[in-house]
Amino acid sequence: MTRLLDEGRFFLPGPTEVRAEVLAAMTRPMMPHRGKAFEELFARLQVGLQQVFRTTRPILVSSSSATGLMEAAVRCAPAGPILALVNGAFSERFAHVARACGRTVEVIEVPLGEVVAPEAAEARLRASSFAAVTVVHSETSTGALTDIRAMQLLARRHGAMCLIDSVTGVAGIPVETDGWELDYVFTGSQKALALPPGLAFAVASDAFLAQARSTGSRGLYFDLVEFEAFARKSQTPNTPALSLLYAADVQLAAIVAEGIEARWARHRAMADRVRGWVAEHEGYGILAPAGARADTVTAITLPEGVRGSDVAASAEAEGYVVGTGYGKLRDRTFRIGHMGDHTLQGLEGCLAALDRRGGKR
Repeated sequence: MTRLLDEGRFFLPGPTEVRAEVLAAMTRPMMPHRGKAFEELFARLQVGLQQVFRTTRPILVSSSSATGLMEAAVRCAPAGPILALVNGAFSERFAHVARACGRTVEVIEVPLGEVVAPEAAEARLRASSFAAVTVVHSETSTGALTDIRAMQLLARRHGAMCLIDSVTGVAGIPVETDGWELDYVFTGSQKALALPPGLAFAVASDAFLAQARSTGSRGLYFDLVEFEAFARKSQTPNTPALSLLYAADVQLAAIVAEGIEARWARHRAMADRVRGWVAEHEGYGILAPAGARADTVTAITLPEGVRGSDVAASAEAEGYVVGTGYGKLRDRTFRIGHMGDHTLQGLEGCLAALDRRGGKR
């Protein structure tokens, strides 16, 4: 049986820890989702989400995991080949989703922990014509951060739409949807937003939606054109996960009170502290290169003879949860998810617990 943890001790890279008052909000009674009270709730959510995404556009709200809005991006993208930038498990998933939707997909792949250089992306975009480019902003499996503003500019310069997965980016790392003129960006509730799993949020530009209206194979359940039309009426096209929206109502109010720029700064401070901690330990390293590291999750490489699963087990013995490495990186790394509502003080407790079990080298 899984051990119950004290609040502030769950440093998994997702799902992240959820505050007790946010969880308690899910016990509110049901209401009709085609009525005034729901529309008022949805309108409040829009205000908070627009501040998080830094946009004046409607936020599309889906009762699904973020993969639902990933598939929606592909189904609603213009017809033609897709260029997938792959540098980890979740960018690889984006490419797989595109193939599963019947698209021709060309991949630029780099070693785990690295990011695709803009020069490499531009060379491929110049050589062939693509309808869209798929990009993962913060690759949760490796802690690598891609410059989505640069990739958006490159895609537009070559006539392609840019589809951005910012699942461990939004609410923890700067995302300027309007300022950077992003075509499409989505996230999930269970990461830096510090909500329970089961909701996904996205913003689509006017240009993206305009071309989507002429796309004949965009499906039904994840039709972004319909999502946008309903959002403008403070509604969802399908029955929403109402209890999760209650939780979002409470959490978004807290995020707005903190201020999104202050939230970004708190995440940066936690990331810097983890990087400093790694530097104090002989044989430890950070998988992602300097200058391309996410402020929400760090994948830490380990010295010979130390396994990621052992580090995670030792943390659990001290009453903390950290992540093992993901997939092929399971034994080579472990991951600390320093995002959501965590603080520097709480993070210090986690790092101290790791030191008690492993000791400084």
